[in-house]
Amino acid sequence: MSGEVIIVTGPPAAGKTTVARLLAGTAVVPTVHLETDLFYRSIGAGFVLPFLPEAQRQNEVVVEAIVAAVEVYTRGGYDVVVDGIVGPWFLPQFRTLANDHGRTVSYVVLRPDLATALDRAKERVGEELKDQDAITGLHRAFADLGDLEQNVLDTEGLNPEQTAVELRSVLAAGTHRLA
Repeated sequence: MSGEVIIVTGPPAAGKTTVARLLAGTAVVPTVHLETDLFYRSIGAGFVLPFLPEAQRQNEVVVEAIVAAVEVYTRGGYDVVVDGIVGPWFLPQFRTLANDHGRTVSYVVLRPDLATALDRAKERVGEELKDQDAITGLHRAFADLGDLEQNVLDTEGLNPEQTAVELRSVLAAGTHRLA
């Protein structure tokens, strides 16, 4: 990776943060692991759970802030691994980053089966999303990605280290880049 943006996304409990941490931590060039959850957690008064319909405007602002941070880091020479729920509905902002600022942006969707995601969520601690209905709904949102189905990395049966190896492979091949 060199001056690139790698979006590691998928439903809750897909392993995004673990894999993104591995990817960024073992990179051979300066790399930032940008956890989108931190942007949401920074909102004090007025926070709305991002999966609720009334959070649309909040989510738009948060994604705008994320893309702005990514642009600054990449302009400074860092690769950036964006870790979070970045559905296709927020890709126009990242495509603008690619087109207007000449950044290479790859989009990789980690997609375990629903049972695996729900099992992993039961093990979560702290502020991580554990709501089974919300996880099921977000899993459905990543179930049929149309033209972006080619950007899915099926993680069934893979541990985090194996998933990171597979992710590096698709990045090297350039198959998951946004046009």
